[in-house]
Amino acid sequence: MEQPTVLVLSTDAEFARGILARWQTERNVPAFALMSNRVWNGAATAAFDLALVGPVENAADPLLPALEQTGNPFICVCANAAAAQATREKFPRALVLRHYEECLDALVVLGGECLRRVEATKRAQQAEQAAAASQRQATLGRYMVEMRHGLNNALTSVLGNSELLLLEPGAFSGQVREQIEIIRNMGLRMHEIIQRFSSLEMEMKVAEERGSPAVSAKNFAAARS
Repeated sequence: MEQPTVLVLSTDAEFARGILARWQTERNVPAFALMSNRVWNGAATAAFDLALVGPVENAADPLLPALEQTGNPFICVCANAAAAQATREKFPRALVLRHYEECLDALVVLGGECLRRVEATKRAQQAEQAAAASQRQATLGRYMVEMRHGLNNALTSVLGNSELLLLEPGAFSGQVREQIEIIRNMGLRMHEIIQRFSSLEMEMKVAEERGSPAVSAKNFAAARS
């Protein structure tokens, strides 16, 4: 997983420095992006995993709706109890803390938990994507197995007719015979590939019965070549 990024939005430089200094004492330290909340306008929302904003004087701060719309988690450090209560009511996605002397400890603990949850969510999404890709590949594999016999029959016809044509040496010009030979050779190659898939299918069945990995990378590559 990539290193998570925490966006710190504040007009209080000492508050922002305090967050960075406190988080540096932790074992897992994210990357930080510092910006004044008077400058940030909600752009580049994918550039951070967690936003920290504060101290927030009141819930009417125009920064909060923009953070709410990003869909990313954010923590508001409110300057007073009234601002904290109003922020909780107006912005359900916000995690709210009161700004007091020891709030940085709570902020870093809460922020760490948020980042762990973000990481877990990303891992779950990646697992879902991998499972969907595996399902697509399995569907394609089943289709190939089901169509194998029909393709074999078609190839048998192509090979048989090309061989019959080549048995008549005076019936075609040299160029036409060369083209017929190309058809036959390509048919033979396609037949060989189908036979490789048949061998691979058998190997996978045997490996499945033994409870071992289904197929080696070497054999899989050979079946694709």
